[in-house]
Amino acid sequence: MTTTEDSIVKQVRAVLENEPRVNLHRYPVGVSVSAGGVVLEGEVESVAAKKRAMRVAAAIEGVRGVVDRLHVAPAERRSDAEIRDALCAFLLAEAEFRDCSMKVQVKGRAETLRDLPGTGAGSIEVAIDDGVVTIEGAVISLSHKRLVGVLAWWTQGCRDVINSLRVEPPEEDNDGEVIDALGLVYEIDPVVRHDQITVICHDGVVTLSGAVPSEEERERAELDAWALFAVDEVVNHIEVRHVG
Repeated sequence: MTTTEDSIVKQVRAVLENEPRVNLHRYPVGVSVSAGGVVLEGEVESVAAKKRAMRVAAAIEGVRGVVDRLHVAPAERRSDAEIRDALCAFLLAEAEFRDCSMKVQVKGRAETLRDLPGTGAGSIEVAIDDGVVTIEGAVISLSHKRLVGVLAWWTQGCRDVINSLRVEPPEEDNDGEVIDALGLVYEIDPVVRHDQITVICHDGVVTLSGAVPSEEERERAELDAWALFAVDEVVNHIEVRHVG
């Protein structure tokens, strides 16, 4: 390792040490440099910790990119088959995807869960490998792409989500698309009362405000935002106001 690479590694470790969401003592993160890019690998506590680690590492001067090899330590370890069955149940039950064909990879072979040829509403194919969910196919909007990713993150045992869904016809992403997607997620989240939360988004940074009756709901609203594809930062100004 060159002097410059060693310096970058030390700087990354220092910022990770000072990042409140990244607990290096409980979840050690491997840091290395390859071709000027920083490689982060290991398990972290949450999606928020994963994205914060990536963001602070990328902000260091001299870093030309960050390779993401971080996975989230699940609250409950599950087999790939259990994760697959739970996620497919989520997707098949969700009204937003009722017109989508669905397939799942089982032992290297695609199994059809729902076949709707010619509907034009898209197709979703799911594969699970060591807790990492990969989603391929095509959906009709960016909101649908983001919703699929959130459902994957909601699935117990999920360690990471690789969301490779295409949007057909293509849409240009923007702050409004993120806000629309998070509103859709809140509508189906049984924990969150979406009418009490205000969402602002600017350049991938989501700011939440409003008031909810419990800390659980406050934390869940933030988690849903972190789980969205292309959201890099979440600022949570939601207040907890107990009633009665």
